[in-house]
Amino acid sequence: MAMESTRIVAVQCERLYQALCECHRRIPAGQGREVSCRHLNRGLAECLVSVVCPEESEAVRSLCNSGGTALKRSQCRQAQLSLSICLSSHQS
Repeated sequence: MAMESTRIVAVQCERLYQALCECHRRIPAGQGREVSCRHLNRGLAECLVSVVCPEESEAVRSLCNSGGTALKRSQCRQAQLSLSICLSSHQS
């Protein structure tokens, strides 16, 4: 995946974006890069999701962090659906 020089990154996520770009610059493409940069990629994704859909992201984080009761699992699924809808509404 080539990093584009033209981008829009939330200010809150800028450091993660820069770290991911640096990881991609230092490590050749392939499985080694995937393994080495995975935590930065995931962190940036989580950061961007939390900026775009903060309430929905927090609901998923709090309701889906463990198995829990049938009610909690149902609430987790509903929170995941709400997050999915929120993210879909921001796609171009």
